[in-house]
Amino acid sequence: MRLLAGLALLLVLAAAPVQGQELRAQLSPRDFTTLAAEIGAKVEKIGAREGERFSKGQVLIGFDCSVNRAQLDEARATLSAASKTVAVNKRLLELQTVGKLETDVSEAEADKARAKVAAMAAMVSKCQIPAPFDGRVVEQKVRSQQYVQPGQALLDILDDSVLELDFVVPSKWLIWLKPGHAFQVAIDETGKSYPVKLTRIGARIDPVSQSVRITGAIGGHFPELSAGMSGKVLLSPPP
Repeated sequence: MRLLAGLALLLVLAAAPVQGQELRAQLSPRDFTTLAAEIGAKVEKIGAREGERFSKGQVLIGFDCSVNRAQLDEARATLSAASKTVAVNKRLLELQTVGKLETDVSEAEADKARAKVAAMAAMVSKCQIPAPFDGRVVEQKVRSQQYVQPGQALLDILDDSVLELDFVVPSKWLIWLKPGHAFQVAIDETGKSYPVKLTRIGARIDPVSQSVRITGAIGGHFPELSAGMSGKVLLSPPP
């Protein structure tokens, strides 16, 4: 029992960051996601490839939707004909040459055609996938002219305009460590130090290690920095 208690104490001490211990952190993007296909179609255009930058709203993937667009044109033509039938029937109803039932049926057909147009328009809108934010392509998972299925992953993208640091500090530091606190991080890959501002404090303190996860954001834009770089957090409690 004493041996187990001793091992448990060693694990707690090893897990808990203490004053003077080096704090390590890795750069991560603020936003990242995987774009996936919502329809089954052939890839016609890839707007940005691995490592390339893109702007918000730029078309990253375009599909061959010639059949879908033809079906949309057909649905619109059907709606136009149904709308004209409704107009004629309403006029004839005023002249009492057609019954109310026939007019109601023509209106229902027009509503049906209108719903068909909306459905096809929604389908055609998925033929292009725009960028949800400014960023870069991490990984390209498909090639041009490749047929994809709904739900298939297409591109991994990230927003590196704001790079964040996640690391763990002793929970007792929360007495003085607050959002907005400024400090530095020394990045291994560049050999330079960069300004960081604390943005978030974890909602839960680990009761075993008595530590808490915090997040800071790199202040400013530094083109040499990339997500995945790591370094030493230059942060220590006040004397």
